[in-house]
Amino acid sequence: MKKFFKESDFLVTTRKEMDKRGWESLDVILVSGDAYIDSQFIGVAVVGRMLEKLGYRVGIIGQPDIKSDKDIKRLGEPRLYWGVSGGSIDSMVANYTATKKFRNSDDYTPGGKNDKRPDRAVLAYCNLIRQHFKNTSPIVLGGIEASLRRVTHYDYWSNKLRKPILFDSKADLLIYGMGENAIKEVTDALDKGTEYKDIRGVCYISKEAHTSYKLMPSHAECLKDKEKYIDLFDLFYDNNDPKAASGIYQQVDNRYLVQNPPCKDLSEPEMDAVADLPFTRELHPFHKTDGEVKCLETIKFSIMTHQGCWGECNFCAIGVHQGRTIRTRSEKSIIKEAKEFREYKDFKGIISDLGGPTANMYGYECNKKIKLGTCDHQRCVDSTHLCSSMKPDHTRVVNMMRQVREIPGIRKAFVASGVRYDLITEDKKAGYSYLKELVNHHISGQMKVAPEHTQQHVLDLMGKPGKQTLIDFKKLYDKLNKEAGKKQFLTYYLIAAHPGCEEKDMHELKRFTTKELKMNPEQAQVFTPTPGTYSAVMYYTEIDPVTRKKIFVEKDTRKKEIQKEIVVKKDSFKRDFAS
Repeated sequence: MKKFFKESDFLVTTRKEMDKRGWESLDVILVSGDAYIDSQFIGVAVVGRMLEKLGYRVGIIGQPDIKSDKDIKRLGEPRLYWGVSGGSIDSMVANYTATKKFRNSDDYTPGGKNDKRPDRAVLAYCNLIRQHFKNTSPIVLGGIEASLRRVTHYDYWSNKLRKPILFDSKADLLIYGMGENAIKEVTDALDKGTEYKDIRGVCYISKEAHTSYKLMPSHAECLKDKEKYIDLFDLFYDNNDPKAASGIYQQVDNRYLVQNPPCKDLSEPEMDAVADLPFTRELHPFHKTDGEVKCLETIKFSIMTHQGCWGECNFCAIGVHQGRTIRTRSEKSIIKEAKEFREYKDFKGIISDLGGPTANMYGYECNKKIKLGTCDHQRCVDSTHLCSSMKPDHTRVVNMMRQVREIPGIRKAFVASGVRYDLITEDKKAGYSYLKELVNHHISGQMKVAPEHTQQHVLDLMGKPGKQTLIDFKKLYDKLNKEAGKKQFLTYYLIAAHPGCEEKDMHELKRFTTKELKMNPEQAQVFTPTPGTYSAVMYYTEIDPVTRKKIFVEKDTRKKEIQKEIVVKKDSFKRDFAS
């Protein structure tokens, strides 16, 4: 039977829906920079469904009009708290390109026009609530925008260090990271009227220093001394693991930002339980009058197999937000979800993506990390080597992919998530089998990989593997395509103007892609310094945070574009097909 959803299958978003359920008020109202898309890929929907399962009455206001009270007042005032998120993407990243040009489109806005997500959405929504509800219930921040701005951070769009977002937003509490356990505990505490500031995974403002925690440099010290800001970020970065982290605190003016240790990671059964919540995978009918959302084309029939990433690319904040320890769903749960797709009238047998932040990290982890937590100042993988304690093993992910393919009605299960090719070449046991599975069954025409650059000093600053690893991987990829009788290409994600990169480095990257890869890059992206990343720290300080030596950083917008143009400029040569 094909699924058809009614308004009653969603969390409420209008007073009419509340009336139909006989609800005079709600326990929690969630406010988001996205339209209400009921999908496990949308954080605010996950929070809402989790709380609903616990018995709370939850409503969602997606993309409220910040110039009037018509949206923010339509569900009344919550009994327990307002949950505020900027949406699935940091609003400044969603609204502006790397060269600070306004983006005209938004994949999470109905109709696709970028006209409903305000800049600094978290601050805008908190101000909206405070404006129209005096002495209201607590405001609790969550989502990636708040999570990555929870301590003093460099803000590229204003080109300055900003205070922790709790101070600018005047919210009461911040739940950072994925925060599933923290959300449950905070909601229960507010419901029972018990203390919530000692819950793991939260940040709050205190008048007193929390002297049992580690002290970070103050906001004032960071403003005066860039190396102090590096010291702060080191402490911030190293205290994100539930097993290894301490609490940390920072003085901001005459008060303190306090961050409790992270909440515990979900177990495999708990991961399965979240995935099994009753998501409709649809845009709420309230928003559909304005058009469809483009993101559903990708996420509606995709499966998230795990959370977390220990790749630690310096320009990426996934490790800080999702954590550096992999939390895996069971094969049984993944297969159940794939089978459920067949009940949708618009499912054509194609799974858009079977993966996670890094697709081939599913199903294995470092034993030391599982017992003791992440290491301080030692990475699982960097630009030169993989830690000897981390032993990639693609056996489980290969078996999972095969089981999904065997489901009747599944024509194709693409792996569109990022793949670390260095882990494939490192895994002598099952890496070859994994790539063979991808080539034969899980890509179509091309496979995307992300070397980002080829110059070693730039790769070192990026935290990416060396170019020889890419050369070795390409040879293996071409070999497997030849054996399969296929002509599938590799396409490459490349970054221009990352800290440490000069125009001469882009010329070398262009030479490498032309000579060694036999291709013309069709696209490259200009580096964006986003909060919560070491690369943003480098951009602001112009210092290598490891060596503390000065590095070149391109800050001229036109020269950044020139770096990009160097590598995407068309050259004439014969493409070297895998044959």
